[in-house]
Amino acid sequence: MLWIHEILAGTGVGLVSGLTSGFMGTSPGGGLVVFSVLLLGAEQHIAQGTSLITQVPPTGLAGVRRYWASGNRGALPWIAWIGIGFLVGGAGGGYAAAAVSDAVLQWTYVAYLVALIALLILRRDRKDSGGADKRDQLPWLPLLLIGMLAGFSSGFMGIGGGLAITVGLAAGLRVPQHQAQLVSLIFSVIPANIPAAWIYWSKGLMVGWPAILGILAGLWIGTDLGARAANRVSKAVLRRSMIGLIALMALYMSYKALS
Repeated sequence: MLWIHEILAGTGVGLVSGLTSGFMGTSPGGGLVVFSVLLLGAEQHIAQGTSLITQVPPTGLAGVRRYWASGNRGALPWIAWIGIGFLVGGAGGGYAAAAVSDAVLQWTYVAYLVALIALLILRRDRKDSGGADKRDQLPWLPLLLIGMLAGFSSGFMGIGGGLAITVGLAAGLRVPQHQAQLVSLIFSVIPANIPAAWIYWSKGLMVGWPAILGILAGLWIGTDLGARAANRVSKAVLRRSMIGLIALMALYMSYKALS
């Protein structure tokens, strides 16, 4: 009956990660890594491989639909430039992760989360000075760099890259929070992490298939519920919630790295 336990534990991992993903408008990778370690007892490399592999199917589709239905939009050029950078960075991150220890990955993950928290705290809200048309005209180079950072973080830390996209757009380019979160969730539908996922898959760095199936089921349900909740609160609440959740993940991974 071990497979039943794995399915239930995997569903719990997927549900909590999906709720976090839908509410914060990020790919579910950050939660998947943390909760795979916490609930499945996975080692760091295996948790990261599991995270990337379960993000290949379009599990964030329900969340994207909720944000879109609430009037949020993402310009196609944004998605194209971020996507190009993501593909380049993802492969490099996957190969780099295979060459370092679990401890290095854990501390890198903590440092990455702390940097994102700092960006969110220091962010200044953009003043609306001309409507959505001007907001759509973002320079291509920062978008490409955001994509490369998101892709590298995805491959190296197994977190999907959604946190980097949301924070990069919202804090770096001052895109409205809900709109930034929509663009980030789109990358949980587009399988841009396939190169990084393949690297982990080829090395067998993943949990068993019963847990994988449970995670996928939980992600479908959790992302939809999280996105519904996000569209009912203000951008200020979303930002504070994101800071709090990222801080909790950083504290837990610090504890794991020290233990």
